[in-house]
Amino acid sequence: MDLKIKDKIALITASSKGLGKAAALRLSQEGAKVMICSRNEENLLKAKDEITAETGGVVRAFIADVTDKEQVNKMIDGIVDEFGTIDILVSNAGGPPAGKAEDFNIDDYHNALELNLISTINLCYKVLPFMKKQHWGRIINITSVSAKQPIDPLILSNTSRAGVLGFSKSLSNQLASFGITVTSVCPGYTKTERVENLAKAFEESGKGTQQNFYNNLEKIVPMQRIGTPEEFAQTVAFLASKGAAYITGVALQIDGGYIQGLF
Repeated sequence: MDLKIKDKIALITASSKGLGKAAALRLSQEGAKVMICSRNEENLLKAKDEITAETGGVVRAFIADVTDKEQVNKMIDGIVDEFGTIDILVSNAGGPPAGKAEDFNIDDYHNALELNLISTINLCYKVLPFMKKQHWGRIINITSVSAKQPIDPLILSNTSRAGVLGFSKSLSNQLASFGITVTSVCPGYTKTERVENLAKAFEESGKGTQQNFYNNLEKIVPMQRIGTPEEFAQTVAFLASKGAAYITGVALQIDGGYIQGLF
């Protein structure tokens, strides 16, 4: 299926590994010119080389921390100087640490909001003038199922990521007349490096084997398995496509049925 995004300029943040990298690879496979960023130069350049080798597409790599507004502005200015615009924004960032309410203070909440909510807002504000001018754009904000169905040990993530859903919905209403769609995607348990590290930590703690860890996750997912980054990336690519022009304001979980609510 041709998603009709060939030569579109796509910025995917926090994309040196995990879900961000998978989304960047999929968009590159569809012919988009892909801009990736990360704080870790080694991982970033490795991801750039891997995506380029697999797709032969145009890939640019930027060292940038999405919580630093100046770094974000410099990155986007550099992209626009070379390519003239940004058509697709996939806003992504890592997750705050796990823990219960008593484990954190107000500074921890400020940091979580900067990481997940404020970074999303800054990225969106910076690309909007270009998308408005061309009357076309796709904004896809990566959050988590915890934004819809809070997960007990993730109080910081539950709080900060839920804000992304509210911001995205409000923004979608204000941009719809410009031909710009704004959607949120809420990944569930997916076999990324982060989950693999959690499985290793589970085993090292003496609670059981890595397979026990995955079995425990699979029990709470109706599909009885965790997702793959490739499945997640397919959804992101469709939301970025021409065919998704009438889909906006939604918060779509990609979770194998984990979320139990109707909405």
